[in-house]
Amino acid sequence: MTQHPVTQDDQAQRNTEIVLTAMRELFAEKDLTAIDRYWAEPYVQHSPHMPNGLDTLRNVVPGLEGFSWEPQRVAAQGDLVFTHSIVHGWAPNPVAIVDIFRLENGRIVEHWDVVQDIVTPEASANGNGMV
Repeated sequence: MTQHPVTQDDQAQRNTEIVLTAMRELFAEKDLTAIDRYWAEPYVQHSPHMPNGLDTLRNVVPGLEGFSWEPQRVAAQGDLVFTHSIVHGWAPNPVAIVDIFRLENGRIVEHWDVVQDIVTPEASANGNGMV
């Protein structure tokens, strides 16, 4: 049997599956054990409102009320996975969030995000939806 080398596309696909599963299990199902399966220390957080480390996730998730994460677009390149989502329950009103996750050895080790209030197409200067 011929062994095929793992390509960058294969790795990106695997990382995408890890991120989507991790986010669903942790945030939608509120399964805190997902942190142990899909994240790893040192966890570097670039969001200006959250400190580094996995304890932040352990403390924040149980208190989220009415939270939903609805990815609309997902892209990956190498060790990075990008999601563009509609999120309810993170802020007082629904927000559009672009998350960037970096994985190492199949675990999420770094995170960036950009959070915007959702503006309806009718209220935007171009008439286009945000997500």
